[in-house]
Amino acid sequence: MTVSRRTFVAGSVSALVATGLTTVSAHGTPLPAEPAYRIPVGRDDTPDELVRKASQVRPTARQIAWQQLERTAFLHFGVNTFTGLEWGTGDEDPDVFQPTGLDTDQWARALRDGGFRLAILTVKHHDGFVLYPSRYTGHTVASSSWRDGRGDVLRSFADSMRRYGVKVGVYISPADENQYLHGVYANGSARATRTVPTLVDGDDRTPAATYTLDATDYGAHMLNQLYEVLTEYGPVDEVWFDGAQGHIPPDKVESYDWDSWYTLVRALAPDAAIAVTGPDLRWVGNESGLAREDEWSVVPVKENQYGRTDWALSYDTPDEGSRAALVAAQPTTDYLQWWPAECDVSIRDGWFYHPDQQPKSVQQLTDIYFGSVGRNAVLLLNVPPDTDGLLPAADVTRLREFRERIDRELPEDLARGARTTTSDGVVTVDLGAARAVDRVRLAEDIRHGQQIEGFVVEAYRDGGWREVVTAGTVGASRILLLPAAVRARRWRLRVTAARGAVHVAAFGLYKSRG
Repeated sequence: MTVSRRTFVAGSVSALVATGLTTVSAHGTPLPAEPAYRIPVGRDDTPDELVRKASQVRPTARQIAWQQLERTAFLHFGVNTFTGLEWGTGDEDPDVFQPTGLDTDQWARALRDGGFRLAILTVKHHDGFVLYPSRYTGHTVASSSWRDGRGDVLRSFADSMRRYGVKVGVYISPADENQYLHGVYANGSARATRTVPTLVDGDDRTPAATYTLDATDYGAHMLNQLYEVLTEYGPVDEVWFDGAQGHIPPDKVESYDWDSWYTLVRALAPDAAIAVTGPDLRWVGNESGLAREDEWSVVPVKENQYGRTDWALSYDTPDEGSRAALVAAQPTTDYLQWWPAECDVSIRDGWFYHPDQQPKSVQQLTDIYFGSVGRNAVLLLNVPPDTDGLLPAADVTRLREFRERIDRELPEDLARGARTTTSDGVVTVDLGAARAVDRVRLAEDIRHGQQIEGFVVEAYRDGGWREVVTAGTVGASRILLLPAAVRARRWRLRVTAARGAVHVAAFGLYKSRG
């Protein structure tokens, strides 16, 4: 192992370990000359070769930007808010939608003050009701008497979020109960070449470009709605799909046109991360907001159903991305891919607002934060608006309290500006005086991939280095909570196992304030 000796300020990006990683496989198959976010897997790849390939996977710029967000928000809002359902039927009277006190500035302020940097609106849930006046369906806000049919929640949402410095995301459910009732969704139509946008009677648009894409009847419907959303409401930073099917007979299944949908999103919103049934980021595998203890951003994937990115193993595999998982998944793996985890959870029991539910406690939200952001994932917290069109006062208060609690958990980084050196694969921090520490935050510079498989944090006490805490992966963010504060002047991070050259972006030391 060759290690360069250097001095740097804690928090800077620095090469910590250089392992002499080869770029040629054991079988002589060259790995990509340039970093790639996905690398093909061969059926005869050895376990060592799988690890080498995993070490060569690199995130895209949009994935790096997304992982830096840390806290994102979901806003489930629609006809379900007024009917009390979690999954609508598609035949709702649009006039039930009456958010007479709608104030999306209130949403944006509450989210900003809660520390959230992106918000995703349910532009369309499984019922098919659309929160903007779409040209392609009558099941929209325009069919409600609310604001005399001139309301546009998406417009208001997008404008408010940008006004308060919160990035904009959209959730457009692939499922559509209303379009099923109208004979479009799951009608058995074959894929055919479609031109998007498909102009309708009275359409005054003059598109700068049109797109020719393969789709079913319903796939074309989705493409046209995506075109509206991504061309008429400003920049979008996340497009959120799930894989839900409608509450329809089991022999009536819509095969989603993922490849065409992905292509259109890339063309119209090139900076947007496509989640969670998408190539940029994945569902963590539960709705409790918790990542795995050791969460890998590089995982084995396969492609199915018109280019859909899917797990090579089950979505709930407990060690997704580990060495053992890479080997176990090999028979069904097409690629090793940078596919980081998003942890979704609702602040209340339901995803839509229900007046009899209350928000989670500050302690519950804090545990979720450390179990998601603290484990190399991004938190997606749902905060549902009520029937007035406001975030409930209790939820707004809880968001503020949540941010204040995290600020107390991770106050000043004691290592900021401290003298830091690396030698023989170890990074050492001298705080200048003994300080009590009970939180340790680590990060790799993920531009160079995710490499750390094991590490130990130690403090110099009683004349020698004493182990404080040990763990496995790091990735974009790893936060370790010590059971009791440890007081020491000198601290060090020692990487005990890595897949390739490690680049440390942060070694932070904190003393919580309760």
